[in-house]
Amino acid sequence: MESTHQATAVFNKMYSKDGFSEWLGIKSIKTELGHTILEMEVRAEMLNGFGVAHGGIVYSLCDSAFAFCCNSYNQISVSIQTSISHTMPIREADIITAEAKLIHQSNRVGNYEVIAKNQKGDVVACFHGVCYKKEQTHF
Repeated sequence: MESTHQATAVFNKMYSKDGFSEWLGIKSIKTELGHTILEMEVRAEMLNGFGVAHGGIVYSLCDSAFAFCCNSYNQISVSIQTSISHTMPIREADIITAEAKLIHQSNRVGNYEVIAKNQKGDVVACFHGVCYKKEQTHF
């Protein structure tokens, strides 16, 4: 399977079963081996008591970008460690883009970086994820 086609096929298969990413309104902007860009708009029901996006919203977007990115190689990969740093508030109607990139991988472990930005290009969060690559494949 050609690499970009493979990554897209894996994304489509995973997304079709991912009700939470669908609820978030995630759209795929780019899907390649080891590189994924997702986008979503922040809605009123995603805000916390301070009137800004709940921290779990941008975390979830970044976590989804990480998951689609590390699975793009057609090897079932699961998260074993993640962390996020929130750099500025996210508001209703903000368009958030999360770009995930492979940093390093071995036979069984992959390290990924996800940078989330708003529509102005301001960095709103930095996420790091480590995945474990199983022997099973998606296809």
